[in-house]
Amino acid sequence: MEEVYNFIRKEIGLSVGDTIVVGVSGGPDSMALLYILNEFKNKMDLNIICAHVNHNKRKESEQEKIDLENYCKKNNITFEYIKVTNWGDDNFHNEARSVRYNFFEELVYNYGAKYLMTAHQGDDLIETILMRIVRGSTLKGYSGFSRIVDKGDYKIIRPLITVTKDEILKFDEKNGIQYAIDESNNEDHYTRNRYRHTVLPFLKQEEPNIHKKFLKFSETLLKNSNYIDSVASKEFNKVFQNGNLDIDKFKSLDPVIQTKIIYNILEKIYGDDLLIVGNAHVDLIFGLISSNKSNSVVHLPNNVIVVKSYNELTFSYNDDVNDQYEIQIDEIVNLPNGKIIEKVDETNDTSNYTIKLNSKEVTLPLYVRNRRDGDKIKLKGLNAYKKVSEIFINEKIKTSDRNSWPVVLDSKEEIVWLPGLKKSNLDKKNTEEYDIILRYY
Repeated sequence: MEEVYNFIRKEIGLSVGDTIVVGVSGGPDSMALLYILNEFKNKMDLNIICAHVNHNKRKESEQEKIDLENYCKKNNITFEYIKVTNWGDDNFHNEARSVRYNFFEELVYNYGAKYLMTAHQGDDLIETILMRIVRGSTLKGYSGFSRIVDKGDYKIIRPLITVTKDEILKFDEKNGIQYAIDESNNEDHYTRNRYRHTVLPFLKQEEPNIHKKFLKFSETLLKNSNYIDSVASKEFNKVFQNGNLDIDKFKSLDPVIQTKIIYNILEKIYGDDLLIVGNAHVDLIFGLISSNKSNSVVHLPNNVIVVKSYNELTFSYNDDVNDQYEIQIDEIVNLPNGKIIEKVDETNDTSNYTIKLNSKEVTLPLYVRNRRDGDKIKLKGLNAYKKVSEIFINEKIKTSDRNSWPVVLDSKEEIVWLPGLKKSNLDKKNTEEYDIILRYY
């Protein structure tokens, strides 16, 4: 951990009396960081603001908050806390990240802090990079996250990025640092945990210092991304104005710059929600650009539509999300709600975001449409039909989302799947015979 101490001493440029906001979950990583910063606080008269978010997902959370608050009182550290009482219907991890960073930034400005520090470590970086490679991302996205991010008014610092989880745990034990254990980190239901428990041990076995090589990889990608950004920014306003992309001018640019400009457009639209847009969506946009059709449209998440009209591409919001639709499922389907249904060759996912079917038990082709009055599905594990409308109510689906929610059915109009919600009794276990796999994302 000496590397962490040296980084804080030599590379951050701390001054006596500086104010630092540090995000602390109470787990081993963030408690190690808080311990280290407390040592610097005592030497340099720093003002440390401990920022804690209770996601309200575990019964242990309240006691963990109390323990952390007591630690801060004992060490003369300012404790700030929020509890989230209501989550939306979006991806929990994306929403939780947004909540945390909004809270952190608010504290930064309230206390006039120069730095926001988080406890992301080397293993986190590897997991993030691998997940984004699999899902698809931008060049900058593939770099994971940076050790230092200059936000103008303040800097985000990740001092632990050069060390591993094992090093942190040894440091905690050596210094008698108490921390909370989140048992959900042991569950392979979450994608990140599967990488953590299967892929990461293999990589470390092959190369014990793999985290340092991923850090180098990350820094190299980021440098390349920053250069591309500088070139793309010079061309951006020449090809994109008032929500419209000039296709002819756009096509004259280098493909690398083209891709960057598309992501810049999407970043302007989505802001912090950009992570919900994947490579498949970007491919759809490029498909529009290269299409011979004079007029066509694709749908993106959050009711964003991209319309091609002759030599122009227009990005706007769809006001007609409740219009009826019905689409035959081939290899990939771009849905009006911005999601995608895709045929895949294999998956280990057993959640409601995938379904495995035997073509002998359904009437092909399969279709996806929005709901209709009277829709019913024979749920897996039950020998009876249930109304789709009741499922929406039970799953707390917002009224505004129900009319556009996808319903997958066969050619005899037998509903086989409500993607992301429920599967019919036609879904197959991994041990059963199936030849169709659909994924919703």
